Amino acid sequence: MEANSTHPLPHIVDRASWQAELDRLLVREKAHTREGDAIAAARRRLPMVEVDAQIPLVGAQGEVPLVDVFEGRRQLIVYLHMWHDGKPAAEQCEGCTFFTGHARELSYLHSRDVTYATFCQGPYDESARYRDFMGWEMPWYSARDSGDALLAGRGFGGYLCYLRDGDRVFETYWTTSRGVEAGATSYHLLDLTTYGRQETWEDSPEGWPQPYATAGEQFRTDGRPTAQWSRLAAGRSDDLSG
Repeated sequence: MEANSTHPLPHIVDRASWQAELDRLLVREKAHTREGDAIAAARRRLPMVEVDAQIPLVGAQGEVPLVDVFEGRRQLIVYLHMWHDGKPAAEQCEGCTFFTGHARELSYLHSRDVTYATFCQGPYDESARYRDFMGWEMPWYSARDSGDALLAGRGFGGYLCYLRDGDRVFETYWTTSRGVEAGATSYHLLDLTTYGRQETWEDSPEGWPQPYATAGEQFRTDGRPTAQWSRLAAGRSDDLSG
């Protein structure tokens, strides 16, 4: 199949000229990396706030306290997955589907004494059927009745980080909005390419393809979250009604 050649192309130069431009960019990339390291170092020095270790969540085995979600490890990263009650899979949150879907290989987190889990805004039975439809395997809990206690006025759609000290639990970090791009491998890879994420906000040369608006359209294809199409093709049912 021929590649689409209707989009503008970068200037064509010889390899030495190309490498010289790349070397200039590398200086900025290294500065960016070092600043990221410095921010991470500051994050490791943040204070923390104690939370109720017995906040109830609902998992596969029924109700469990927050402290048990750690699965015996010292640290816990939680993604707060939004939910639309009673809606079919096609109408569930496209952004949360995008970010949750990147959390596949958890062994590296476990090797650092970190558990990863999803806390969903919806009821367990309905939302777990969505988890199964998508083929996700991370621990999944409903925080439907404990959102206020967990979030203290904040909303779903972000990460929470916790540290456990014996039977005590502390919240150490929280982020939302573009902070959740920490888990978006696809975005980081797209940022390496010529056309980038192809979203309307990006600073790209004139004529570069930017078909994706950023009110959810960037995570949907033909009316539903993009990642769902392969699940439908595999014959999975997206009926969440039970």
